[in-house]
Amino acid sequence: PAVQAPRGPSTKNTVVAIGSKQMGGGAEELGKILMKSFIYATSQQDDLPETIIFYNSGANLTCEDSASLGDLKAMADQGVRIVTCGTCLDYYGLKDQLKLGEVSNMYEIVELMSRADLVIKP
Repeated sequence: PAVQAPRGPSTKNTVVAIGSKQMGGGAEELGKILMKSFIYATSQQDDLPETIIFYNSGANLTCEDSASLGDLKAMADQGVRIVTCGTCLDYYGLKDQLKLGEVSNMYEIVELMSRADLVIKP
């Protein structure tokens, strides 16, 4: 049997930018299920993204009671950088509820996205 190399960030600088707690514009409950599935599927890829950025209502996904914390922590443990917009955390009153990653600002978010080889926005 072949030895499988450990997963981790890809050699390509991929950034996932999550701007909502739900995926798509249809039914809210379906959108939340789809976003949870998207984050799980991302965590199962052989080439993980370098960074995952959370902004607007997507900031909820790095906070208490997020159904995706386990998948996000698993990726963080493998070297994926988790970044959440501080203005967004303030706006939604979530700063004290952040459970994973680091707080950032729009200057850094723009820099991370502009330096990426690929930006994925679900």
